[in-house]
Amino acid sequence: MQKIRSGTLAALFFGSIFTPALPLIAAPSPVEAIRASALTDAVAMDFTEGLTTEIGPRPAGTPQEARARDWAVAKLKSLGFTNVRAEPYTMPVWLRGRDEAHVLSPFPQNLMLAALGNSASTPEKGIEGEVVYFPTLADLEAAPEGSLKGKIAFVSHAMHATQDGSSYGYFGATRRQGPSIASKKGAVAILIRSIGTDHHRQPHTGVQMWADGVKPIPAAALSVPDAEQLARMVARGQPVRLHLTLTSKMLKDQPSGNVIAEIPGRDPKAGVVVAACHLDSWDQGTGAIDDGAGCGIVAAAALQAAKAGALRRTIRVLMAGTEEVGGNGGRAYFDAHGKEPHAMAMESDFGADRVWRVDFRLPQGHEGLASRIASGLAPLGIGTSRLPAGGGSDIEPLVKAGIPVIDLQQDGTRYFDIHHTPDDTLDKIDRDQLQQNVAAWAVALFEIANAPESLGVN
Repeated sequence: MQKIRSGTLAALFFGSIFTPALPLIAAPSPVEAIRASALTDAVAMDFTEGLTTEIGPRPAGTPQEARARDWAVAKLKSLGFTNVRAEPYTMPVWLRGRDEAHVLSPFPQNLMLAALGNSASTPEKGIEGEVVYFPTLADLEAAPEGSLKGKIAFVSHAMHATQDGSSYGYFGATRRQGPSIASKKGAVAILIRSIGTDHHRQPHTGVQMWADGVKPIPAAALSVPDAEQLARMVARGQPVRLHLTLTSKMLKDQPSGNVIAEIPGRDPKAGVVVAACHLDSWDQGTGAIDDGAGCGIVAAAALQAAKAGALRRTIRVLMAGTEEVGGNGGRAYFDAHGKEPHAMAMESDFGADRVWRVDFRLPQGHEGLASRIASGLAPLGIGTSRLPAGGGSDIEPLVKAGIPVIDLQQDGTRYFDIHHTPDDTLDKIDRDQLQQNVAAWAVALFEIANAPESLGVN
């Protein structure tokens, strides 16, 4: 052993006495702890992977949607939620058949398209007609009455990506209103350019509702490249004739339903916090971003929010059915629960990319709650807007009834590349961005569920 000299020993001794104390590190606040835990969450991806793998496409009112409800009930029970149940209702169901289009002349070739929800059916052998081109919906609206008799209307547009998805509201009118307008003008069918921002050869489907008194006609969306191809053909100045086959059928009074699950709060009079998504999807993809991820996010976030201890308010997860074809699930929920006290409503239905902005619609005098939520979200790179929150279709009846609403706005830059297409599959989800969503939702749900303020409408 080396001998330590007395001077060295003294230095070591006195140095240990006078070494400055290390600063005390404060324990993380509940919000900090929830946020950190949620950023490592595995539940949201596990939920989305399971739903899209074990169920796959789940159109509203079909046996696949029924299997999704059973799957979700079992999954939510296994995750520890209480009061888990399905709440059934019935609805009319539109079912897709064959979707085919073939240019007969002057440049024979096939086109890729998908029938729109509620499209009328062609005969099995299809129909033929000359294409009449309209660059915009406004051009179709301006066409003289009866001018499209025996013709196939074709409406284009030039939708571009926006971070907040606001372009969907404007260009989506071509899908929502175009078929009824074309029918009124005498068209035997209508084709639209897909309401999408991609250039993949895959069409974007979606629902449209017939205006009162309008005769339904076959209606379909062309993939963006095929819509551009058809427009180039028309631009050459020769009549373009098309053979179109869109077979479909309508079924009455088919079973659908919502799935409900709760984390009970300790104060029933404080109102319920609804965290909503929708369980159904279109039939072409597996519904990963629309809206399997949304259901994974709200379920995972509710569990994360409860990690800090018992909550004041009950968090109720609503996995609505039938969102894609008219919002029946949201209305059914309101019919069943609208008279119950609700403190807040929120919805996740815009994919799985990161939350970048929060919007509020709160009663006057609740700036403190908004400030607390904004402070908890800021470290996640989320800014606060001055725009009022609007909610989504699954909570629309609650919002119209005056229930406060908060929107955690997701980045929609690439959402309409994938929306309502066969490309809506699990591989489009980025795990890190999904976890950021869970963290944002968990912070907001924790603050709302424990807020001392009086919220909502009884």
